Amino acid sequence: MQTLKRLSLRLQTRLQHLDDERGDVPGWVLVTLMTAGLVVALWAVAGPALIQVFNDAIAKVSGAI
Repeated sequence: MQTLKRLSLRLQTRLQHLDDERGDVPGWVLVTLMTAGLVVALWAVAGPALIQVFNDAIAKVSGAI
């Protein structure tokens, strides 16, 4: 009977540990979605300027300017 109690306690402890780890997944999903949103917003605002900087740099390297 004592062995059964110990096994039951171990199982409960492990199940509680799994529940604790599973609860953090929505946090990582939120961080990922927010990061993607920031990248899209920054690209929408700074995209044309970044493209112009890139094109100018390529033109200077190739000798077009």
